[in-house]
Amino acid sequence: MKKLIEKINAEFEAFFKEAEQQAEKGNKAAGTRARKSALELSKMFKDFRKISVEESKK
Repeated sequence: MKKLIEKINAEFEAFFKEAEQQAEKGNKAAGTRARKSALELSKMFKDFRKISVEESKK
């Protein structure tokens, strides 16, 4: 679970950087990368939820 949290943090940092570039500089390619990161984060959050529920049942 700790490894997943580290992956989520790393992906969020990448998302934040790209989203900021799109918002401040109008960088369209950064927007595409930010959307891809958002999709990956969504998948990781679902995995986190599943693991968290399993851990709470122990």
